[in-house]
Amino acid sequence: MAADAPNNPFVKQLASSDKDKRDAALESLRTYISKRINFDELELLKLWKGLFFCMWMSDKPKPQQQLARDLAELVQILPPQNVVPFMHAFWKTMAREWVGIDALRMNKFLYLIRQYFLAALSFFAKRDWRDRDLLGEYLEVLATIPLNPTSGKIPNGLRYHVLDIYVDEMDKVDAKRERMLPIEDLLGPVKELGVQSPTKAIREAVKDTLRDERLVIWRGKAGSPGEMQDDIQRDYDHA
Repeated sequence: MAADAPNNPFVKQLASSDKDKRDAALESLRTYISKRINFDELELLKLWKGLFFCMWMSDKPKPQQQLARDLAELVQILPPQNVVPFMHAFWKTMAREWVGIDALRMNKFLYLIRQYFLAALSFFAKRDWRDRDLLGEYLEVLATIPLNPTSGKIPNGLRYHVLDIYVDEMDKVDAKRERMLPIEDLLGPVKELGVQSPTKAIREAVKDTLRDERLVIWRGKAGSPGEMQDDIQRDYDHA
């Protein structure tokens, strides 16, 4: 029930100009979300409003980067059933607030997005990608929010950034090539964006993502060199 959520003063502490108050609020939030069985969407959006401004108020590169990592670690302490709703609220907040982020603050939010993209992949990788239904739900979030091909509510800058980091963060969860990533599933939202986007520059960015040579290496574990090249060319043609 939303009535059980931290009240507005708690959320406001996350956006306080006092770093000690923000740190204390974040620590309280860790405890709260680790024990909460479920959330409704409105509650998560309110929490993310506070977390967004917690990042907004953070100064200097090193503390900003540490805060981004700390915020991303929240994903790992959530009960599994709350991960996708939490990520949905994150992406919805980023899309909504993007146009209001000024140039001086943009880098820290780009880093936050990178950390959250990695955190979600790490959540599934630690479970050896067994939670396919849950993974499918999260990929649908990517397809309908940051990589939505047609919605005017999604800034192209967000689309470009997600495309730019997509394979990099996949690489980090399988740096030693010890796990078999569900490559085609993970690339689904990217391919759909390439097919459906009305913007040529976005379609070209999709092609650049799909041409990444690391995708050839991953696919090579399951196919011949000729099949690898055929797969990459087919992705390129469809995008």
